[in-house]
Amino acid sequence: MFRLWGKTFLHNRMTNDIVVCNDSEESRTSKIFQAVTEICQTFDLSEPIWLDINIRDFKRHSKTRFTQDNFIDSIDFDYLEIQVIEED
Repeated sequence: MFRLWGKTFLHNRMTNDIVVCNDSEESRTSKIFQAVTEICQTFDLSEPIWLDINIRDFKRHSKTRFTQDNFIDSIDFDYLEIQVIEED
């Protein structure tokens, strides 16, 4: 089972969170992008742009943060954090 935790933070407090599960046989990358899409649809956000720093952080720690710089639209929180919490 693959599970990705998405959280939004405002003033260092978590305001929303969701855990997305995926049992498919797809690649890890596909599962991540599908989970981010589902998180953004749930929180009514545009999808973030993956910058080099996000890719590097996610490869090292299985976790990254998306700030206003990653979104085309304005956001009403400080950052969106995603983290892999279970991987098969």
